[in-house]
Amino acid sequence: MATKKPSRTDLISEIKRIAAQFPGVKIGRDQFRAHSPYRDAYGMYWPNFAAFAAEAGVKQAKPPKEPKPPKPPAEPKPALTPAQTLEINKEKIKAKQSGVEDQLKVATERIVQLEQEIQTVLSIGEKTPQLTIIVPKVPSGTSESVAVMVASDWHVEESVDPATVNYKNEFSLEIADARILKYFQGSFRLFDILRAHSAIKTVVVALLGDFITNTIHEDFQESNNLLPAEAIYWAECRLVSGLRFLLENSPHDTEFLVVCHSGNHGRMTKKQRGTTEAGNSLEHYMYYHIRDFFKGEPRMRFQIAEGYHSFVRLFDERYTIRFHHGHAINYNGGVGGITIPVNKAIAQWNQADKDVDLDVFGHFHQYLDAGNFVSNGSLIGRNDFAIRIKAGYEPPQQAFFTVAKKWLSKTMTTPIFLS
Repeated sequence: MATKKPSRTDLISEIKRIAAQFPGVKIGRDQFRAHSPYRDAYGMYWPNFAAFAAEAGVKQAKPPKEPKPPKPPAEPKPALTPAQTLEINKEKIKAKQSGVEDQLKVATERIVQLEQEIQTVLSIGEKTPQLTIIVPKVPSGTSESVAVMVASDWHVEESVDPATVNYKNEFSLEIADARILKYFQGSFRLFDILRAHSAIKTVVVALLGDFITNTIHEDFQESNNLLPAEAIYWAECRLVSGLRFLLENSPHDTEFLVVCHSGNHGRMTKKQRGTTEAGNSLEHYMYYHIRDFFKGEPRMRFQIAEGYHSFVRLFDERYTIRFHHGHAINYNGGVGGITIPVNKAIAQWNQADKDVDLDVFGHFHQYLDAGNFVSNGSLIGRNDFAIRIKAGYEPPQQAFFTVAKKWLSKTMTTPIFLS
């Protein structure tokens, strides 16, 4: 047994010496203890022999497995009598037979189900479809409607440079002429289609103002394509031509009611007038001139508004439409769009005019059917005005709708696209 305390180096040298003495043999703890005077001294520096051998770089022998304790001898099974053995074999046979019977029952049920499914599939081919006769719906002879064609906010002489509206629109006299043509063609086309389904004997043509831009602002004096007198005459020629087109191409029993309103752009004063608005309007004068042109034509009647509102009462005064230009409604932009200020104005007006069913107006260059009102679009399309009132983009369009006598309600509202 060693008399001095060995160092880590002494112990590592010692295990390496033993490993060299027995080349090819894995050194275990017992072998180290048998051939070294240091015996268990490695425990002073390493937690176990495996860590000691690993640091020395010596392969460690696996400790021998402890032999498992021998199993206790099995108790001898009691000997079965021949009768007991026979009974056990019978039970085994019964168990096997029961399993086969269950499987046979499941298989039989599945076969029956498949036979039913096959019979159902085969029977489909033997059947023929049972047809329901659908008869086309034809006019009963009592269906009656009134068509309303709305025209406003043409601004015929105004010029729109595409660069000022992010290239979403362009406007000139030539473009205005083409759009006016599409308006009258489209209005007549809708009237012609719908009268096949409902008797339309009356057409209301609502001329709601702002057919010219005028020079009420200084920038218009610089950019407009025509002077005010020239512009109002230019617009009048197109309106007369359009009304003649409708008159000449419609059935001879169709009557036209032309409702006329001044806008806020046709005025001859610097500021908008109230009581004298109509008398200071170039458009008001134009309407009288158009009326005189159709003098003697019994199918063409004119209702020229002297005040802000005018009323058309349909079907024995059971349905009332209130027309106006729309400039008396205050709107300075907002999340709800024009609907909130329009509904406020309608509620206030209805306190005096309780029988009104529908308001129709223009001014805002926005087409909208909100149920209790129809806001007309514009012929000019997007311009500086639309940008300033924060209106969303919409293509040039005008409104068309019908009112049914049976339902006393709008039955169809649609825009007439002009570009």
